[in-house]
Amino acid sequence: MNKTLIFQDGPTLNEIKTFFNKVHGYTFNPSLFKKLGATDYLDFTKQILQHTKGRSVSIEVFADNHDDCYAQAKKIKSIDPNIVVKIPISYTNGKSTANLISKLVEDKVNLNITAIFTIDQIKKILPEIKNTKTILSIFSGRLFDIGLDAYKLFNEMSNHVHDNSNCRTLWASCRMAYDYKLAQKAGADIITMPTDLINKLEKFGYDPTEYSLDTVKTFFEDAKKSDFKI
Repeated sequence: MNKTLIFQDGPTLNEIKTFFNKVHGYTFNPSLFKKLGATDYLDFTKQILQHTKGRSVSIEVFADNHDDCYAQAKKIKSIDPNIVVKIPISYTNGKSTANLISKLVEDKVNLNITAIFTIDQIKKILPEIKNTKTILSIFSGRLFDIGLDAYKLFNEMSNHVHDNSNCRTLWASCRMAYDYKLAQKAGADIITMPTDLINKLEKFGYDPTEYSLDTVKTFFEDAKKSDFKI
């Protein structure tokens, strides 16, 4: 079975330190930076890089046109050689970022193309990146959210990517720890997981009867602590 690397999604600086030996890289986006309390985008990126010790770190641009995205990408990349610049698959008007991606590939900027939902989106940009190690972030969790079989779709996309390029596929927007097994089966090179789900991986192999008993005990203790009466 494919060996799928785990990238920690949006960790705090303390979580980076605590889980350092359990992951292979890190991913962030503007929403996660906001959640983490960042006020200065580049300065916070530099703080992160002080803790990641040479591992891959994906940092996303947040502009909405070719020139501004390009300028942001170059500034982000200049911080550290281990940074992988995240570029959305499209601008907010729905137009493809293919030209921007092509320009950054020419400049030898390592890329993570994010918010991918369809194989057609991949086919549109693959000629520009086929000879690179670009990461393609396929939002499996959000595909599940809209009632689609993300496992099947990811597998199709991953096979196409691996058959036609040197790029890597990433299973994004996890909803449960079992996503890790689905990602492996679907051929993902990488999965990005929030810290709470990485922590749950330690439960894999736990006896279900014992886990049932643990659950019953938890409900009982919570009720007891709350001093509920009926």
